[in-house]
Amino acid sequence: MSDDSLIIKPKRVKGEDGYKTISIRIKEDVVSQIDDISAKTGRSRNELIGMLLQYAVARCKIEE
Repeated sequence: MSDDSLIIKPKRVKGEDGYKTISIRIKEDVVSQIDDISAKTGRSRNELIGMLLQYAVARCKIEE
C-alpha cells in the first residue's frame, strides 16, 4: 500500500528566514536603471537591490 498523504509543514513566522521587509522611496531614474539591469540579467529588482545594498554597506566609510 502506498502512502499518498499530503504533508503540510508549519509556516515560518515572518522574519525567521533572515530577511526583513521594508519600504523605501527612491528616485524614478534609479528605479529605471535597476529595471534595466534586471532585464539584462534576469534577476529580480528585489534581488538586485539587496546585492547593491550589500556591496555599498561593505564599502561604506564614516568620516567624523
